[in-house]
Amino acid sequence: MDTLNINICPICGNNHFLHELNCVDHYATGEKFELLKCSECGFVFTQDAPDESKIGRYYETPDYISHSDTTKGLMNRVYHWVREYMLRRKSSLVVNESKKANGLILDIGTGTGYFSNKMKSIGWDVKAIEKNPQARDFAKQHFNLDVDDENSLGYYESGSFDVITLWHVMEHLQNLNVTWETLGRLLKDDGVLVVAVPNPTSYDANYYKEWWAAYDVPRHLWHFSPDVMKKLGEKHGFTLKKSYSMPFDAFYVSMLTEKYKKNPLSFLKGLWVGFCALISTFGCKEKSSSMIYIFIKS
Repeated sequence: MDTLNINICPICGNNHFLHELNCVDHYATGEKFELLKCSECGFVFTQDAPDESKIGRYYETPDYISHSDTTKGLMNRVYHWVREYMLRRKSSLVVNESKKANGLILDIGTGTGYFSNKMKSIGWDVKAIEKNPQARDFAKQHFNLDVDDENSLGYYESGSFDVITLWHVMEHLQNLNVTWETLGRLLKDDGVLVVAVPNPTSYDANYYKEWWAAYDVPRHLWHFSPDVMKKLGEKHGFTLKKSYSMPFDAFYVSMLTEKYKKNPLSFLKGLWVGFCALISTFGCKEKSSSMIYIFIKS
């Protein structure tokens, strides 16, 4: 089949879904996709997204930011400034949550290798996975990182990793339950799993609704609320230890959304909505545009 048609909820097994939203692929094709919501557990997903064999063309633009090192344009310059801050925050989070100054870490969906390189620079042994061959080449040329392709996951030794990270990757992975089973196999019994994903129950998601850039259909297949993410982990033998907000994501996502809406003042309007989103998280971190979830084995 050329599309991924979901007829059973991957989390709870329910087969009754409700219409949630119709979203447009503003980034690449202009095509429209439907979001459905499980009537039982509330999991939201993109229905009839292109199958793995067909999804490639939806990533094929020269400025796909997660695989790009360009600083052309204000949006990209903001992105790269924030990235430097977040690299420091992410590496500190890994050290603090694992309670290890060094160890063996697996970064799945490493992109161009910035986070993997950061962890290597502070003394960690790093394994990295990336599907995109151009991104793997970039990581090799710029950071001397030997990044494996996605097929390598099946060859890693069971129980070998102190930490596994997926930074804005889980929402892209078609085989959701298989992925979680693999994570459970590869992680040490006292290891830490770090998953960062957009939050469809955030302030900015509720503000922008179907325009919200972080729905990013059809590249994002799954849309994880905090409650749904907790349930998914529990299904596969993980306990949610802690969660963190990602305060800068709302600014970038809001600016990008305003750009999609063709607002001539997209930077300023996005800045304002991002600021309002940030303020909303002071009373409830679960309103953050993106969340970081720390899981341990149950």
